[in-house]
Amino acid sequence: MTIAVDFDGTIVEHAYPKIGKEIPFATETLRQLIQDRHKLVLWTVREDELLQEAIDWCRERGVEFYAINRDYPEEEREKNNHFSRKLKVDIWIDDRNIGGLPDWGTIYRMIREHLTWDDIIRENSGALPQYPEKKKRRWFGF
Repeated sequence: MTIAVDFDGTIVEHAYPKIGKEIPFATETLRQLIQDRHKLVLWTVREDELLQEAIDWCRERGVEFYAINRDYPEEEREKNNHFSRKLKVDIWIDDRNIGGLPDWGTIYRMIREHLTWDDIIRENSGALPQYPEKKKRRWFGF
């Protein structure tokens, strides 16, 4: 999957324009996602020197992003007639999610096991997951 990851408030605590303390297990989880062959895109409001500081901070901790503030590394707005500011990713990891940012262990588990917030909530409340009943398909060949 291609996964967009915010920086401030997601990988590190909010301290913008400074870099805050790492949120527990953030870089460890990101390294594991990369090892699992996911493409990570850093998606942040940081620009210029502040962006480079964030990239360097992540790189020092073994996190290399597939792309930064774009869909793919070579993307150039001037040469892409289908350019859109909206990334084309499968998942967003951001502290501005509805319900906030889960802990990084839960984030990894949700991605690895293809779980939804509903699954996590049901599990934590002791309720069993309820899935729609599959329709039986019948083949009538003539």
